[in-house]
Amino acid sequence: MPSTERFSEVLRDWAQVFMHRSARDFKHFMDESGLSVSQLNTMMRLYHKGECGLSEISGHLGISNAATSQAVDRLVQMGLLGRREDPQDRRVKQLELTDQGRTLIEKVFDSRRQWMEGLTDTLTPDQQETIIDALTLLTRAAHNTED
Repeated sequence: MPSTERFSEVLRDWAQVFMHRSARDFKHFMDESGLSVSQLNTMMRLYHKGECGLSEISGHLGISNAATSQAVDRLVQMGLLGRREDPQDRRVKQLELTDQGRTLIEKVFDSRRQWMEGLTDTLTPDQQETIIDALTLLTRAAHNTED
C-alpha cells in the first residue's frame, strides 16, 4: 500500500478512536450534569472566548434568540452563568461563566486529560518522542489548511 494511503488510513483510525472516546465522555458528562448540548456549547463558548451577548451565543449555536434565552435562563438559575447589563446599551445583556460554571467545564477537560495521561503511560519514551514529532507536523499542516 502506498504511504499516502497508509497515512490516511492510520489518521482515520486515530480520529475514529479519539472522536469515539471524546463523544462518549461528553455524553457521560451531559448525562451526569443534566445539561443539554446547547447549554454545554454555550458554556464552552464563554469559557474559551469570555463574556458576550445573547445574540452572539445564538449565532455561535445556530439557534434562535428565544431558544438561546431559554437555555441561558436555566444556566443562570443553576448558578452556572451570570447575566448583567451592557454598560453601553442597557437593553443588551452580557453573559459570563460563574466560578461554579467554570469549574464544571474544567471537569470535562480533566476527564480528557486523565485519558491522555493514561494513554501516554502505555508508551515508551521513544514512542512518545516519535508521536510528538509526528503530531507537531500534523498540527502545523492542519493550521495551514484552515480558512
